[in-house]
Amino acid sequence: MNVLSGFADISLWQLALVAGVALFASIVGGVSGYGTGALMPLVLVPLVGAEPVVPIIAISALFNNTSRLTAFRSYADFRRAGIVLAFAVPTCVLGAWGYTRLSSAGAALVIGAMLILSVPLRRHLKRRDFRVGDKGLALGSLGYGVVVGGTAGSGVILLSLLMAAGVQGAGVIATDAAVSIVIGVVKTSVFGLAGVLTAQVVAFALLIGIVALPGAFLAKAFVERMPVHVHTAILDAVVLLGGVVMVAAALR
Repeated sequence: MNVLSGFADISLWQLALVAGVALFASIVGGVSGYGTGALMPLVLVPLVGAEPVVPIIAISALFNNTSRLTAFRSYADFRRAGIVLAFAVPTCVLGAWGYTRLSSAGAALVIGAMLILSVPLRRHLKRRDFRVGDKGLALGSLGYGVVVGGTAGSGVILLSLLMAAGVQGAGVIATDAAVSIVIGVVKTSVFGLAGVLTAQVVAFALLIGIVALPGAFLAKAFVERMPVHVHTAILDAVVLLGGVVMVAAALR
């Protein structure tokens, strides 16, 4: 495979735009745990179309999440990450296999609406000291696996699950990264077997992934200086934004 051929008909300024958005998204993701999946489609779809976007982000996320886990490793909750993966991986395979065959507009509308409602609901339940236990986390992970397997920008679901399970602050970032690395490997494997990993997909994924590597370490400097309640507020805002983006995409 000639990877450089994947940049055919793409100008230097367009590549620079993709690289700039990738770096910005990686910093946002390092602070909030979410960003690349929501921001990169905005610049990728006009350049390469919608079909290659999910595989591109799946591969590039391996770089991004590896650097994020390296930067935040001491905060990771590997026990809860294991629970999520045990239940999300099988359904992720199903979602990745079906992503080119099924329209996700209706699902995106429902999920987006649920995400928007999840923030006030989570805050209300927090005031009542409500927690999602391991069983609730496992059940939610089944649905998360299907969605993350076949969509981009569904990381807000995992954030919501982890916060409801009691993971806070930088722990959300680190645990999300640990889960996302394994999910990324699973998705990439399925896409490879399905024959959708073209030179264009690999070229853009490598560009985004390599440019995004420093973002997690820049973000760590911000996170370590933030009070937990400020960081949680940012995470809530990102969950709301992700829900709005998913609903808007479904309506379009």
